[in-house]
Amino acid sequence: MTLRLAEDPDRVVQHRPQRCAGLSCGADLGDGREYGRQRRQVLELPDRRPVVVEHQLISVECGECGQVSEPAVPAGVSGRVQYGTGVKAAAVYARAAQFLPFARVAGLLGDLLGVRVSTGFVHQMVAEAARRLGPFVSRTAALLHVQQVLHADETPARVGGGFKYVHVACTPELTLFHVGGRGKADIDAGGVLPGFTGTLVRDGYAAYRRLTDAEHAWCGAHLIRDLRGVHESDPAGQQWAEVMATTLLAAKKTTEQAVAAGRDSLSNDEISHLRACYAGALAYGREQNPPDRDGKLSRAGTLIERFATHRDMILRFTVDLAVPFTNNQAERDLRPVKLQQKISATWRTLQGLADFATLRSYLSTAAKHGKDALDVLEQLFTTGPWLPEPATSS
Repeated sequence: MTLRLAEDPDRVVQHRPQRCAGLSCGADLGDGREYGRQRRQVLELPDRRPVVVEHQLISVECGECGQVSEPAVPAGVSGRVQYGTGVKAAAVYARAAQFLPFARVAGLLGDLLGVRVSTGFVHQMVAEAARRLGPFVSRTAALLHVQQVLHADETPARVGGGFKYVHVACTPELTLFHVGGRGKADIDAGGVLPGFTGTLVRDGYAAYRRLTDAEHAWCGAHLIRDLRGVHESDPAGQQWAEVMATTLLAAKKTTEQAVAAGRDSLSNDEISHLRACYAGALAYGREQNPPDRDGKLSRAGTLIERFATHRDMILRFTVDLAVPFTNNQAERDLRPVKLQQKISATWRTLQGLADFATLRSYLSTAAKHGKDALDVLEQLFTTGPWLPEPATSS
């Protein structure tokens, strides 16, 4: 990262020679004419002490009638002494954006900012922030529900002694997480997917099949991994898998070139060619993997049947150029859940996991809109949550 000079520094320290450096001179330079000036700057942290703002509520007696009038109490100044919105936002930021354990958040605020708080305060602020995000969750769910293309995925999360799942529905502009099990009712609980009529990009998890109002697109990255796994297990006997992987990657390249050229769709000839290559790879696979005498399919045979049964879903990206080849958007949005577990281990309670999911929804969506995390958290504790505007479909 290249550091740039600030035009308006907070403090200026001038360094001026007192005596001439010329040989055998040493004259006093107090009245010397300035010859040149170099600007060099040092970026430093502010003093590690909180800024104390005192609000004085002044009562005024009316000179006409004697009535004493009281001023309105500013928002966030309910007690004699309290932490401000900046402290609250910093606590939530360290927990939800930097994934620190609660005790380390409290230690960080004390050591770095000079604000001494308890772990209970951090718990309280995280819970309060999540509660304040109701309007954001409702707005984001409504926006996601009407998108042309939507990504969905889930990942396990350790809670206490067991597991739950964090589900995500997202686009390049929006993110919404919710917590539950792994059944259809749990998927529906996010309030986005029931009745969704756009295209859902997802992996092969069976519960998504029940979302019959939507078109479905199978993540190409998952399919490539499955094909490579079969091929690597028997390179000579499973050459079809490499042929199919090559076909999918060629289709991906063709669609990317079409999008880059500003085209709305592939030509009928291009689609026919890709489908012919797909059919040829399937035929080759069946030739290399005939069923046994009992009609049972091997691992490779099962994969072949998946490609045969779900051709339209697998090739959806070739007939709708708004549909990406992979579900990488959902996988990227889920990474913070995995990172949180690496840094801070499990969640103690289901509510704690749900609060984390809600806060990550907010911070992820704000980041996609170029918003600063601390700014939107301070806004959350003052005027209410930042809300995304209706966005274009992905």
